Amino acid sequence: MKWDLLHSKRIWRIISQIVFLAIFLFLFRKTDYNGTDQIPYAVNLIFRIDPLIALSVMLAAKTVVALLLLSLITVGLTLLLGRFFCNWVCPMGTLLDFSHRFIRSGREIRFKNDRKIKHVLLVLILISALFSVPLVGYFDPFSILVRGITLALDPALKTIVSHPFDMAYTHGPEWLSRFTEPVNTVLKKAILPYSSPAFSLALISALILAGVFALEKLQRRFWCKNLCPLGALLSWISRYSLLRGHSQGRCEGCGICRSICRMNAINADNRISPMACTLCLDCVDFCPSSKITFRFKNPVVRPDLEGISRRAFIETAATGLIVPAILGIRPIRKNPNPLLIRPPGAVAEDEFLSLCVRCGECMKVCIGNALHPAFLQAGVEGLFSPVVIPRIGYCEFVCTLCGQVCPTGALKKLSKTEKQKVVIGRAYIDRNRCLPFSEGIPCIVCEEHCPTPDKAIKFHLATVVNDHGETVTVKQPYVIDELCIGCGICETKCPVTGRSAIIVTRAGETRHETGEAFVPGSPYGY
Repeated sequence: MKWDLLHSKRIWRIISQIVFLAIFLFLFRKTDYNGTDQIPYAVNLIFRIDPLIALSVMLAAKTVVALLLLSLITVGLTLLLGRFFCNWVCPMGTLLDFSHRFIRSGREIRFKNDRKIKHVLLVLILISALFSVPLVGYFDPFSILVRGITLALDPALKTIVSHPFDMAYTHGPEWLSRFTEPVNTVLKKAILPYSSPAFSLALISALILAGVFALEKLQRRFWCKNLCPLGALLSWISRYSLLRGHSQGRCEGCGICRSICRMNAINADNRISPMACTLCLDCVDFCPSSKITFRFKNPVVRPDLEGISRRAFIETAATGLIVPAILGIRPIRKNPNPLLIRPPGAVAEDEFLSLCVRCGECMKVCIGNALHPAFLQAGVEGLFSPVVIPRIGYCEFVCTLCGQVCPTGALKKLSKTEKQKVVIGRAYIDRNRCLPFSEGIPCIVCEEHCPTPDKAIKFHLATVVNDHGETVTVKQPYVIDELCIGCGICETKCPVTGRSAIIVTRAGETRHETGEAFVPGSPYGY
């Protein structure tokens, strides 16, 4: 098979893939702190053009989310051009195409009814969303891609690239740093993230993303053909598309088109399935008789090469009904984890879980490395949703970036003044661990770092006997609840080894009408 670049049709597809991948990487890099409290670009654009996210979020929220109406452009173009998005726009598809040459196997493995899995997943996601159980963030390709890069690959890139320059600066001769430091400065501005955050669940996120690429060993575009629920939704829409592939005249039966089709969209009769075809145009370029063309035509919907049976639909729908009922009767629904602290601007918990697509964008822009993906703090339905873990990082008092990058409105966009009034929790002092109380050692770290104009942490003088048997006068801290906003910097900076002596809980958070009191000695270990 020869490919004449000058007469190739697929060159336009390759150019489109490169352009949209470059846009994705540019927006990803711009989803970062840039020295100001403003994100100048629509960095969450990739999520706003995703019709799967739009449909599932609106079903869960029972309302129209204006931020996601941009996805109608994708739907309209799919009705016109077919399932072009998967091969011309989607960055996951582009990266899979690029990686296939490195991880492909000699022979593809076929599975019976493997294509139907993605349709089952799609039905399960939509039915569950209707009953406010959010599953889309676990299976949407953009959520998997952005979350994996944000939590694992980007911090790893920072470490790998920066380490040689740090070694040259600290241990190398002076003349060497004159050359390396300018290069390091350029890399920091153009490629590397602003900081070196550490995230919980980073390894799990990396393994999930790696698993998508590892499936290329089984089949080319295994994820896209068999598992991607966004691809399933686009395939449903493309049944009615106007642009379709056709085999003109009498085919010589060489089978080249079927052997090179990455989506197995061509059957034994050389009929091209509009549900499976992603317009890669390989078949057009490599057909020795030039018999395959794509042209606009009124759609005639026929039984297709893929789909979901009525029985499978009913079984999946039943599962989507049962799961919300089971999740709703767990104790955690009545007695939420007091350490579940959501970012400022988060809507009420049930609505938050419905709107959040677990993309990780808020975690990426968090200056203080306060936001991390939840494990089971909010139950299985809260997995990968953002939580504040104050012992690792704190919510910067003058930062509003997380609300600016949220693509669905799970985090409201707040002004700096509004954000500084939002309470995400309250601090509680554990006197058994606090140095002035437990050991009579002077310490004022928590008060020093408290950012509120009127300090939420104050002192009273106390005379105590320290560990050496000496009578000393120390400042013992106490928290004024009405002034504390739960930013967590006191817990982050507490010098006590291990668990902090000052703990932030979700008590008193603004998004609930009545604040919950935190009781020391709770079953959560505090």
